[in-house]
Amino acid sequence: MSAPASLERPASRHALLHSPGWTGALVWLVAAAAFVLLWQSGPGLAAWAFDYPRAWQIPAVRWIGAAMKWLVNDARLGPVTFTEVTRFVAALLDVPYRIALSLLSTGFLSGQGSNAVQIVPPLSWIGVTATMMLLGLSAGGPGLAALVGLCFGFLAVFGQWDSAMVTLASVVVAVPIGVLGGLLLGIAAYRWPAFERCLVPVLDLMQTIPVFAYLVPILFLFGFGPTAAVVATVIYAMPPMTRVTVLALRGVPPELRDLGRMIGCTRRQMTWRVMIPSARDSLMVGVNQVIMLSLNMVIIASMIGAGGLGFDVLAALRRLDIGAGLEAGMAIVALAIALDRLSQAYAAQAGKAPAAGQGGGFAAGHPYVAAVAVLVATSAAGLLLPAVQSYPEALKVSTGSFFSEAVRWINVNFFDALEAVKNALLLNVLVPFKRLLAGLPWPGVVALLALAGYRLGGVRLAVFVGVLAFLIAATGQWEKAMVTVYLCGISVVIASLIGIPIGILATERVGLWRWVQVVIDTLQTLPSFVYLMPAVMLFRVGDFTAIIAVVAYAITPAIRYTALGLQKVDPRIIEAGRAAGCTPWQILTRIKLRLALPELLLGLNQTIMFALSMLVITALVGTRDLGQEVYIALTKADTGRGLVAGLAVAFIAMIADRLISAGAARQRARLGLD
Repeated sequence: MSAPASLERPASRHALLHSPGWTGALVWLVAAAAFVLLWQSGPGLAAWAFDYPRAWQIPAVRWIGAAMKWLVNDARLGPVTFTEVTRFVAALLDVPYRIALSLLSTGFLSGQGSNAVQIVPPLSWIGVTATMMLLGLSAGGPGLAALVGLCFGFLAVFGQWDSAMVTLASVVVAVPIGVLGGLLLGIAAYRWPAFERCLVPVLDLMQTIPVFAYLVPILFLFGFGPTAAVVATVIYAMPPMTRVTVLALRGVPPELRDLGRMIGCTRRQMTWRVMIPSARDSLMVGVNQVIMLSLNMVIIASMIGAGGLGFDVLAALRRLDIGAGLEAGMAIVALAIALDRLSQAYAAQAGKAPAAGQGGGFAAGHPYVAAVAVLVATSAAGLLLPAVQSYPEALKVSTGSFFSEAVRWINVNFFDALEAVKNALLLNVLVPFKRLLAGLPWPGVVALLALAGYRLGGVRLAVFVGVLAFLIAATGQWEKAMVTVYLCGISVVIASLIGIPIGILATERVGLWRWVQVVIDTLQTLPSFVYLMPAVMLFRVGDFTAIIAVVAYAITPAIRYTALGLQKVDPRIIEAGRAAGCTPWQILTRIKLRLALPELLLGLNQTIMFALSMLVITALVGTRDLGQEVYIALTKADTGRGLVAGLAVAFIAMIADRLISAGAARQRARLGLD
């Protein structure tokens, strides 16, 4: 006989109240109530909670500044100073850079400065283009060769060849150093887990600290010039190679390792003759990342003497010449596309036998021999025919005036409408949200972040998140950090509201996705500084302009990860939903988006990372956040101020990364996708 209903209800209510879901909701309810009470108490009751007392601040700026002065003036490594060691390293790097620059741009010179005389001309534009096409033919066939030829032809036709070759010289030097350094660090991290535990936080900081923040110490240690720019590029581009190396070595099949042991391989032979060749496919992905990140650095590197296309974009931004800036930016895109496709083709080709009948004859089978022959022939022809050596001036074209006139026409005809949109968003969204964040008590925010870390990842994540948030306040960066969070938060929301629907629409229509992929690939390779020029010319300087530029830069991962998540949904589950009578809307919202939620969260994570990296650059258009603090420190050569502000940006990025990654992992486990 069943129990009466009156006896069943209390038991079910008791179980409900003690379930994990109810416990979590109760904890959050209590935490929210305590936070609101502290917030509403106002500065009158607890002034220290709204304005971190100056007497309690950690003097990190002074400590870092003093450490930097000691390092530059007093630190010694045996009989030589530390500065002498770094300048010696810079001199060593200068040798391959000068060789690459002479081959690609200036030619070999006799003498210095204005008295220098060219004794051997650089490689001709036809020779360089043909060589790159031969590499494309060998790696990917005629289609890739044609694409590479179009990219390098674009550089010549639009008058960007000389600057592009200066940029390529920096990349040619920085990429091998970044690849080799990342490979060696990755091998060491794979061999020694303790070293990996120490290395991971350093890699996190290298990838999240704004580049502006460590330009000042690089200038002090390595001097002003292209070699200092190469060092900055290597620091920025090396971490992905290190991470990829560790993952690639762990992915080597155990059978291969066992085979190596059986045949008596030493530890060195096991690494270099068994594991590295086996992981070559994955390692080439890391090489590709180093190339792309090196090209992303060209504009920032131009601030410390790199020159090239980056300097052209920066100069155009300073004089608000949108046409010249876009042309130089598109030249960087063309160079990035060519190098990206070449590296991807070599990655796909790694470890595979050449396909029979690939075509291309001797040139495809022996690209390096053919390239040397082409370079010798074109160099000899260039001595007699100037058009072979340098692209003729009369045949160069420019679209700079068209883009400048287009922006001017928009300003003349739509100024009132643009101002109305700008003012409406400023008054109704941006300013209220900024004031809201500025008025929050820092202890309450730190406690809520720590609680989120505990709920998502346990005690370790709670301590990690809480300590980083506290350090932002304790170093005196809380107010500017809240401005950074406000700008980043608004930008990420707008980018997600635009990017996620585009990703959904593109996934539902296969033909559309191909076009969207071309657009987002271009957006991802376009230098971040280029986004500032049209935004400034249309909306002037200020927070709104910064948000427009950040959204344009950060929308790419929102689209890409949305499409990736939806494409990974098991088709059998979708078919089961159709068989159960679900409408297309129900399949999208209740099946596809739910199963794609982990990828959507990772896309949100990457959107935040992109937004934070762009916010440092938007300091040039008048924001008052941590990015401006970093930029001011760069202009004043204040190492301590720049690094402390940069660390605060890194802490924000790491907090967001750890919390969202933990949430994505938890969601994947809940959906059984691990």
